[in-house]
Amino acid sequence: MARFVITPHFRLHEWVAEEKGYFADEGLEYEFKEVFTDHATPNKVGAYTSFEQGRETNVSCACHWTVNVAASQGLGKMYADAYSVSPSAVFVPPESPIREPNDLRGVPISVGHQSGSHYSTIQALEQYLPLAEIKLSFADGILFSRMEKLIDRKVPAAAVFSGPYYFLEQLGFRKIIDTTFMMASMITGDPDPEDVKKYFRALRRAQRDIDLRPERYTHYYRKEFPRRFSGEIDTRRWGPGERIVFERYTKEVFEESFKWIAEREIFERGTMGAGRYEEACVSLTEA
Repeated sequence: MARFVITPHFRLHEWVAEEKGYFADEGLEYEFKEVFTDHATPNKVGAYTSFEQGRETNVSCACHWTVNVAASQGLGKMYADAYSVSPSAVFVPPESPIREPNDLRGVPISVGHQSGSHYSTIQALEQYLPLAEIKLSFADGILFSRMEKLIDRKVPAAAVFSGPYYFLEQLGFRKIIDTTFMMASMITGDPDPEDVKKYFRALRRAQRDIDLRPERYTHYYRKEFPRRFSGEIDTRRWGPGERIVFERYTKEVFEESFKWIAEREIFERGTMGAGRYEEACVSLTEA
């Protein structure tokens, strides 16, 4: 029997489910496989690029915008029976003169190209600034790379989520604007639908544990954190992070998101695929 390949996504759930035996209880034969082993990616390389190149996993996560487009182009199937919500924000160093969202006008904000931080920073800041005055930098890598560059004062501002969000708060970095956003799961390859169900049943149990006693599980952030900071991070101070919502990612949400991406020309015109919910998404439960 082929093993079900899972990519953890800087959250607690997979680690809780593994160490508490929830995957084993389901009889799931699985392995973990990272998508990004180095977060210092080249300019304009992010979550969408990894789908284009082909993720060697059966289930992985990214922001719902990127999964929406990637699934529309036939690079996998968006899992429609659940989504998640991740706290996220734009941070600056404590000594920075930037204090309000309007102060970010023309300031390069480090984000991941066609990744959650890209879309969510625009979504949050366009309440304050015209799109033309929101300046994004795609040259600073994905999550942990952006965090490190901000800590080292190599960039003036960065958008982060999950553990890096809490670590920057711990270090006294200033949160300028909340950019919390939705995540989605992508099913790739040809996994047994029963394995997909087993995986999400295990995550549902993990979510309940995290909701009840988050302080018992925040130490799992260390699993993916750069070793450089292992002596500094105090996960006892951190929050639960991403929360999985076991509700339908609906056709209306899919279509509204697809339209939002197209209007802001985050992808070149004509490259986003058909945008048909029925073709891009898969549900393994009754509507």
